[in-house]
Amino acid sequence: MTPCVIGPEAEARLDWLALCDAIEAGHARPRAEIADTFLYRGADTLLSRAAWIDGLGQLVKTATIFPGNAGLGTPVVNGSAAVYSDQDGTLAAIVDFHLLTKWKTAGDSLCAARRLARADSAVILIVGAGTVARSLRAAYGAAFPAARFQVWNRTPVSAARMAADFPQTEQVTDLAGAVQGADIVTCATMATDPVLRGDWLRAGQHIDLIGAYRPDMREADDTALQRARIFVDSRATTMGHIGELKIPLARGAISERDVVAEYYDLASGAFARRSDDEITLFKNGGGAHLDLMVARYILDAVA
Repeated sequence: MTPCVIGPEAEARLDWLALCDAIEAGHARPRAEIADTFLYRGADTLLSRAAWIDGLGQLVKTATIFPGNAGLGTPVVNGSAAVYSDQDGTLAAIVDFHLLTKWKTAGDSLCAARRLARADSAVILIVGAGTVARSLRAAYGAAFPAARFQVWNRTPVSAARMAADFPQTEQVTDLAGAVQGADIVTCATMATDPVLRGDWLRAGQHIDLIGAYRPDMREADDTALQRARIFVDSRATTMGHIGELKIPLARGAISERDVVAEYYDLASGAFARRSDDEITLFKNGGGAHLDLMVARYILDAVA
């Protein structure tokens, strides 16, 4: 059977809230088998991720992250994704890498926010103004349509450009003040040192951390983690691989017990906000199992 090829034109058939439902349904299936391989050359990264979920099939996704591309007009992140049949292991589909990554990354964070953020969240701050930040604006806008959005970026012109491209979105230049005034803070930066300070946080907020993907990268400081109840999409892909948790765990700023729940705990009810006053913090680490769930959602949507 000839594998199908899914390109960016499939995006017109996709819906952020339906995607979140698919991610939750995927975690009701048997736990995924996953494996990651990271190769580094200076600031450049080759990341290969594989997953097998009984009933959904297998996926192999390879990403190249070359930060230097930003100054060349070439995408910083590139790659490929292939889905294989759960019945006979044959190639079932090739899914556009950028389409899959966009919907997996932002959908992952949105799925957590629907469970952890206050339903009455009125101000959403996006820290960063790159490709992922724009995806987050679209995703969060679907679940919080009445919210007012703000965007901050180290390079103000990028934040101004993003604010101009979206309704109900304004640029802010005072990061500390914007964090203190936001109900949801979502970070999508390439920071290696924390840009989000725990002293800025206030009761009732939801913090969403996306950018860090290497062992030497962080977006939030120790105080932010210590003040919040911590959630992850997957313990297996975050705690030992990404500096956001790996570094504070190694030096004892937090313990593994401080990670309250992952998506496989949804059925138990543990992945949830307990009160209006607590601070919830979610680390979006991705993982090929999420790519597989999202790829299958995309395939079903275009079928």
